[in-house]
Amino acid sequence: MFIQINLFPATQINQSGEVRIKHSLNKNEEEFVARRRNTVLQCLQKFNIHCSQDKVPNIALLGSGGGQRAMVGLLGSLVELNKAGLLDCILYLSGVSGSTWCMASLYKEPDWSTKLDTVKDKIIERLSGERVTWTDTLAKLKKYYYGKDFFSLTDVWAAMFVTSFVKEINEHTLTDTWKEDSKDPFPIYAVIDKHCKQSEEGDPWFEINPYEAGYSLTGAFVDASNFGSQFHEGSKKNHQDEFDMLYLQAVCSSALADEVEIWKWIKDECYQVLKDLVDMNLAVLEGTDPSALDQSIKTTLNDISGGQVQVFCDIGSLDVIDGDKKADMRQYTMDVCNYFSAKLKHKWPLNLLTSICECMSQWIWGRNYNFLHKMADEAVPTALLQNETRDYIDAGLLNNSPYFSVLREKRGIDLIISLDFSEGDPFTTVKETAKTCKKLNIPFPEVNIPSEDVEKPKDFYVFKGQNAPTVIHIPLFNVVNCGGKLTSFSHPE
Repeated sequence: MFIQINLFPATQINQSGEVRIKHSLNKNEEEFVARRRNTVLQCLQKFNIHCSQDKVPNIALLGSGGGQRAMVGLLGSLVELNKAGLLDCILYLSGVSGSTWCMASLYKEPDWSTKLDTVKDKIIERLSGERVTWTDTLAKLKKYYYGKDFFSLTDVWAAMFVTSFVKEINEHTLTDTWKEDSKDPFPIYAVIDKHCKQSEEGDPWFEINPYEAGYSLTGAFVDASNFGSQFHEGSKKNHQDEFDMLYLQAVCSSALADEVEIWKWIKDECYQVLKDLVDMNLAVLEGTDPSALDQSIKTTLNDISGGQVQVFCDIGSLDVIDGDKKADMRQYTMDVCNYFSAKLKHKWPLNLLTSICECMSQWIWGRNYNFLHKMADEAVPTALLQNETRDYIDAGLLNNSPYFSVLREKRGIDLIISLDFSEGDPFTTVKETAKTCKKLNIPFPEVNIPSEDVEKPKDFYVFKGQNAPTVIHIPLFNVVNCGGKLTSFSHPE
């Protein structure tokens, strides 16, 4: 049995073995928000911004996905906010995917916002250090395997992939790293319900915070310490130990968890490369010019790798009837195949996953008991009540920013600061959020991007609307940060 390691004193959190179906905030969160707003008020007064206690704006900072780039990007952004004296203005800090790696590192340190420079140096030192040893990785996998009712590919992802980037095995839990009197912004980790995402039914937006875990828009929650336990008709049936932060980071960043998206990638990207490669081999054998196919392969691989593809043998520059042409083509083919092999090995530890046949055959990621199983409540979509288990995966597979975790009406957010670390279109997250909010009748400002900014984004954008939160959208890759080196982010339809 896996034994959790708690290095922090237990907090006085009201815990219940019952499901809560309400849109209101958890009582503990309400009390924290009331205290934190005093901090925000004092911070604003330092900038000669005066307002009454009941007019203090609720400000949420969002970190998008983007792997280690997002982890470091969010850390750097918080450091700069701290230098500007604005960090204490933030009420909520929410993230998806790579941003949650940064959040997990920060909240491991009590009151990190009061000593951010020291905490930042510790994180950088760790990221620059040695990777987690193979022995420790296997030991962690063993703990997951024997300590949980459901062992899934997310456990493998945690031990094999996440540790290779965050350089640690974080065995704290979300509840034991949070103090009632914390001086830090309130953390919200966002994931999605895979079944809802694929079926387009129910509520895909799922949040995990120090007090509760549940469906943000539906208003169905369970105590965070009981998330993962078995429930029946709204009451806890069998307890399961709260999962640790390493596993939470893996759930939040399980980019391979949606098999539909994987096959789309294989079909759209891998298929094109392999087709061009076959045609290129035929061209060499037939003595025709393969240079156009060579360029097509390199362009596609460059898009896949984000501009970091290695340079292959320049087939097009060789004499078509040269006897070495075939040998060069064989080497070229091997280079392309080795690229894909390295790409998949980097993302997908095949040597271990092949031994987990059952999870592989069913593509099981982030499986946990469904705390809404067999409940009878008209406020909850039927799609969320039927299955005994649910699979929770990377929110970046639906929208690469956690807007819906802070758009709950009762959170009353006045200002959203969106940090976008995406390597693709830097406006996708905010545009998709606006589209979804319009469909669901959730207040959100209109998002209009000037045509000249599509390929050359500015350093920030402000979107305003009546009776809606103001959104400040800040893409990492912009003309100010990147200057003349900024490349196009537009993609063909």
